[in-house]
Amino acid sequence: MTAIVWRRTELGIKLACTGLLAVAILGVILWAWRGQEDTGMFEVAPQPIPFSHKHHVGDVGLDCRFCHTGVEHTASAGLPSTQICLNCHSQLFAGQAVFEPLHESARTNRPIAWNRVHRLPDFVYFDHAIHVAKGVACIECHGRVDQMPLMERVASLRMEWCVECHRHPLAKLRDPARVFDMKPIDTSDAGKRPYREDTSL
Repeated sequence: MTAIVWRRTELGIKLACTGLLAVAILGVILWAWRGQEDTGMFEVAPQPIPFSHKHHVGDVGLDCRFCHTGVEHTASAGLPSTQICLNCHSQLFAGQAVFEPLHESARTNRPIAWNRVHRLPDFVYFDHAIHVAKGVACIECHGRVDQMPLMERVASLRMEWCVECHRHPLAKLRDPARVFDMKPIDTSDAGKRPYREDTSL
C-alpha cells in the first residue's frame, strides 16, 4: 500500500515539475518574442512609384487630405486614386519612366498597388476620423512625413504604444483645426489646453 501511495506522489511531483518547466519555457519564449526589436520600423517599404512625402508635403505644401481623402470622415485615411495623382502628373513630369505604373493604372483602370507602411493586426479596429476629430495630429503616429523622402514607419503601433497615448492623451492633442500641421506641438503647455475639455478617445 505504501509503495502505491509513493508512486502516486512521485508521479504527481514529476507532473508538477514538468508543468512548471513547460510554463517557464513558454514564459521565456514570450518574453523573448515581446522584447524583440520591431524590424518594420525605420525601413522603407518598396513602392511601385517612389513617392516622396518630403517633396509633396514639405516642399510643395500639399495637405494630407489632398491624397488621403477619407481621413476626416472614415476609418481608413485612404490612398490616393490614380486620378488624384494625374491631376498634377498628367502635366508635370508626365513622360518620366518612373510614372509608368501610374499611366498603366489609368489605362487598365486598376488602382496602383501601394505597399502598406502602417499595418495593424487584423483584430485591431482603428478609426482615423475619430482621432482627427479629437485632435490627434498625423505626426503623432506617422512622424514628420514632410521630412521623409520615402515613407517609413516611425512608431511601433504595438498595443502598449496605443494604450500609453490613451492613458495620457493631453500631451498628444492639439486644436482639431491644426491636426494636419507638420510642426510638433509645444509640450511645455500640454497640461493646460483650454480647447480640450473632453479627452476621451
